[in-house]
Amino acid sequence: MSSYFKFFRLPKKWVLVSLFLGASGWYGEGWALSEPASIDSLKKQIGQLVLDKKYGQAAKSYESLGWLYHQHYGYNKYTMDAYFNGLKYYSLTGDSAGYYNEHIVIGDYYTHDYFMQPYAEKYLTKARQYFERTKNIPKVIECRLGLADIAQQKNPIPKGLLTELRETEQMSVRYKQAYSQAFALNLLANTYSRIKQPDSAQYFAIRSLAIAERLNVKWLISLNHFYLGIVEQFRNHSKEALAAYDKSYQLAELENNLSMLRELSKHKADSYSRVGDYKNAYSASLKAQDFITQFYTSEQTKSIRLQELDSQIKTLAVEKQLVEEQSHNQHVLNSMLAIGLLISVLGVGALIFLRRQQKLIAHQETVIARQQIRQLELKSLRAMIEGQEGERSRIARDLHDGLGIQLSRIKLFVEAHQEQLPLSVKEPLNQFLDEACTETRLISNNLRPYALSTFGLMPALEDLVQKLNLVNQTKLILEHYGEVPALDDESSVMLYRVVQELLNNALKHANAQTVTVQLMASDETTLISVDDDGRGADFDNMMSRGNGIANIKSRIAYLGGQVMWQSEIGKGTSVMISLPIKKQTPTIPAIA
Repeated sequence: MSSYFKFFRLPKKWVLVSLFLGASGWYGEGWALSEPASIDSLKKQIGQLVLDKKYGQAAKSYESLGWLYHQHYGYNKYTMDAYFNGLKYYSLTGDSAGYYNEHIVIGDYYTHDYFMQPYAEKYLTKARQYFERTKNIPKVIECRLGLADIAQQKNPIPKGLLTELRETEQMSVRYKQAYSQAFALNLLANTYSRIKQPDSAQYFAIRSLAIAERLNVKWLISLNHFYLGIVEQFRNHSKEALAAYDKSYQLAELENNLSMLRELSKHKADSYSRVGDYKNAYSASLKAQDFITQFYTSEQTKSIRLQELDSQIKTLAVEKQLVEEQSHNQHVLNSMLAIGLLISVLGVGALIFLRRQQKLIAHQETVIARQQIRQLELKSLRAMIEGQEGERSRIARDLHDGLGIQLSRIKLFVEAHQEQLPLSVKEPLNQFLDEACTETRLISNNLRPYALSTFGLMPALEDLVQKLNLVNQTKLILEHYGEVPALDDESSVMLYRVVQELLNNALKHANAQTVTVQLMASDETTLISVDDDGRGADFDNMMSRGNGIANIKSRIAYLGGQVMWQSEIGKGTSVMISLPIKKQTPTIPAIA
């Protein structure tokens, strides 16, 4: 809740700049090069704090840096980078309160985008569990409200939400958290409006509005006017509803709150249509669509979605390192205890030492066995993939050098003797031969694309998308950001096959209007996404029985990467792939 609240307490000039830039995404990839002096100065301070190993101060400074980025650029991935760095240094310094407070900051920031709300729920839940254990009630209230804000947007509304909100409002009163009380009342008003109880919704909206006006929280004042307008519209008082919406709209414009402006435009369009003002209804509908496009199609929003996958991978690596360090420390402690016991009771110590050695040997044997099994699995996977690609290459060569040449010879023979053939036979025969030659070239190219082996991955993908666009009604778009690193032949073929399989799946099953392929490369990671606006699917069940999905996962796992499917019925499918960059080690020339 903290970042969400702070977001609307910005000075007006920064709200307008940050939300416009963050939502429209026009500044592109190079905007960070012209950072303000305040950000540049803070980054230098953080660098010195890290060098001095003052991790606690570095963590707090990273949180401030993230907030500065948000002030200047709106909803952006650089803010998230700063927050995750703060999380890392809170962990290193052992500050659990700061570590889980950063969870609240990240969770609230993710609630701006419906796609990231499952991750927001995960971070807020972890923070709530910690602060409940430590009995930090104001922070517990923040977590409860953040989770309730996500829950009341679900359909159907979860059972027990109203009870949860009433309890949270009472806790806010008991601990004198007026801001949280106003927000809890506001959520109650919205929840009652969704379950079509206008009297209750009006009651809680009026109470929340009174507190919000006393605290001068403009975004909350705007939201309460919005809910009061919904109540009036529910009672078929369209003019009174429009008056309330206009009050809310004016405040939302001052704050440049895109989500509020979007919802207000949709409801104003409905109210205008009910009073017969179809011109204003149409204008409001266009505005609502424009606000949706500004936020959800921006490059920054897409980057944050892909960044969450990358952050999960990095978090797993950090957790693995922490476990290894804890295991090492435990091993050292056990060794010291064993030595102490050996000095005090030599006989008992000797027995303990022998038993520890036996356990260590057994553990090493287990580790070696697991490594051998993993190596065998990798060899099997390599053999399977090499066999597939080899067989494809062989068939492609046979088609091109065998059947293709024979068809060409037949065509030349027919052309040489076409005067001897009747017209009714000559024209269909030439057409059949042309179609057979074309089909042979297409099959051969699909088995082993000429562009891939000759020009590399990106030209091959561009050629694939161009050809698919010629034969399909679905529009395919290929975009790439950053310079894609040079890949070996094996990796290029695997990535090509994965993208080809994903595009074929989307064209066959998604019933989409547009399919977008994006490649983003950095020094450490290559991120690939394939998004469609089709009907979506239940991938939890499909993954257990689909060979195509299993092939994609095995190829990406073989390259050391990870793949994640996100899909919702009626809202399309997004497949995100993260691959580590294999940096080539420089060769040392031999000395003659």
